[in-house]
Amino acid sequence: MVDEHGATDAFKNRCTNAALTLESCISYSIERISLDDSNEDRKDNTLDVWLREGPWKPDVMISLSNLHSVRPWGPGLSISFIDGISLVHLPKLPLPWPAEAVGRLDRSEDLPDLVWLRITGPIEVDAVAAIVTVYLAQSDDAASVLR
Repeated sequence: MVDEHGATDAFKNRCTNAALTLESCISYSIERISLDDSNEDRKDNTLDVWLREGPWKPDVMISLSNLHSVRPWGPGLSISFIDGISLVHLPKLPLPWPAEAVGRLDRSEDLPDLVWLRITGPIEVDAVAAIVTVYLAQSDDAASVLR
C-alpha cells in the first residue's frame, strides 16, 4: 500500500520538512546504514541511515520504505563524514521531475509521489522511495538532564 494522504500536498510537505531538518546535518557523519531488501515485493523494503554529530547534537535517523531504487555501496562500512545531503520530492505524473532526476526510473501512471535521498561523501547513499520518515532524537547532553 502506498502512503495515501488526505491533503493535496501532504507528501510534498513531508518531503520539504524532512529536507529542512536534514540541512543541519552537513557536519554529521553516517554512523550506520541498514538495508532490508529481502522481500521481492518492494513495499516491505527499507533503508535506514543513522547520522551522528556528537553528544551535544541530536542524532538523526532517515528511514525510507517502499524502495524503488538504491545505489549499492561497498562492504566494510565505517563511520563516514557527510559532504552533502539532499532530499527531493519527485511528484507523480503529469508533474515534471527536477532535471537531475529525469531518467532515474521509468515513469508510469502507477508510480506514486516519491522521495529521492542523496548523501555524498566517502560513502554515497542514493535511494528513491515512496515513504520517508526522519526521526530526530534528543542530544545525549539534553537527554542526560532529568526533567
